[in-house]
Amino acid sequence: MYRSVVQTETHVSAASSLKYCAGHVTTVTFLSGGAHTLAEIPLDTHYLARSQDNFLFAFSAAMPTKKSKTRKLRGHVSHGHGRIGKHRKHPGGRGNAGGMHHHRINFDKYHPGYFGKVGMRHYHLKRNTLFCPTINLDKLWTLVSEQTRVNYSKKPDGPAPIIDVVRAGYFKVLGKGKLPKQPVIVKAKFFSRRAEEKIKGVGGACVLTA
Repeated sequence: MYRSVVQTETHVSAASSLKYCAGHVTTVTFLSGGAHTLAEIPLDTHYLARSQDNFLFAFSAAMPTKKSKTRKLRGHVSHGHGRIGKHRKHPGGRGNAGGMHHHRINFDKYHPGYFGKVGMRHYHLKRNTLFCPTINLDKLWTLVSEQTRVNYSKKPDGPAPIIDVVRAGYFKVLGKGKLPKQPVIVKAKFFSRRAEEKIKGVGGACVLTA
């Protein structure tokens, strides 16, 4: 975005020339006040200046460091494309054309195995059959708040808390760690043998879900 400034008195007599040439602007005044010379303006900023005849134009305090290649080659007949071969549109074909023909060396050297088939087609492939995130018993109570655990522990004869690990993004419960001496109902798709033994050992239950 351009910052809006208003041009003040300069050393240029004809203010109309400022319409097209920002290089003549030597002093600018911000709308908030205060005049600054171009040497005081950061080089990486652009400004929107207003000439005395109310013409807005953009200028930058940064100066170009070099000409573009197109500007350098103006006046040279071949423009960098040679006299003999001449510049043509797509002499070797567009894109990856010729990978098995006139570009075979490039494909064999830098892209081996690009062409051809390997193995057999697997119909109705399901890529998520082995997806089974797990959680251990020592992290089981982290799925509910500490206040929930304390409230249920105060009522040993009341209902046991239910922890659904599937809703938390886990499928299988593993048996690493210890559980507090508090009954709990755990819902999961899979339970390891040790996990089932430890859950039932504290008076809890394992419920399988689809």
